[in-house]
Amino acid sequence: MAKKIPQRMCVGCQQMFNKRELLRIVRTPEGEIIIDPTGKKSGRGAYLCSNPDCLKTAVKSKRLEKTLKSKVPEEVYENIKEYLHG
Repeated sequence: MAKKIPQRMCVGCQQMFNKRELLRIVRTPEGEIIIDPTGKKSGRGAYLCSNPDCLKTAVKSKRLEKTLKSKVPEEVYENIKEYLHG
């Protein structure tokens, strides 16, 4: 039997992807918002696909803030942009 691959929804385009294909942004229990390349840090997570338009949509509609239930600093958006394009 094949192993089940977890699916997650991109907060930008609202499409389902394999968890490994997405970038995880996490709000840690201490309230810090960081990029989680391993996907294993504890805290509330939000997922973005690699499409730059999804990040724009997530910023404009505040979907990332709603999902993380916290205000996202501008520097976090810059870090995500660099991570996706770098």
